[in-house]
Amino acid sequence: MNNNGYKKLCSVSDLKENSGRRFIIDNTDIALFKIDGEIYAVSNICSHQHTALIYTGFVEDKCVVCPAHGWKFDLKTGNLPKGRRGINTFETKVENDTVYVLIENGNMAW
Repeated sequence: MNNNGYKKLCSVSDLKENSGRRFIIDNTDIALFKIDGEIYAVSNICSHQHTALIYTGFVEDKCVVCPAHGWKFDLKTGNLPKGRRGINTFETKVENDTVYVLIENGNMAW
């Protein structure tokens, strides 16, 4: 489904709290997280060594820690500590228990 650039990913009930899930939509690798009932979508590709493992990272304080080398990314901004640019984020919306993410330009980036 395409709704003004938004793509359907899954049901909210398909997501586990404080855990990530991987999706590839329009050649974009996305890590989706549900934290305290909020949905966050970030690039699944770590900006450090370009591993596609962000979705498997440890979640704490609304951040995800890449399991490959320990870099920590804010799930809302994608930034590293002290505001340094990290990974891309994607706008999300939930309608009728369905999660949608805004994908503007497909970019495999791996």
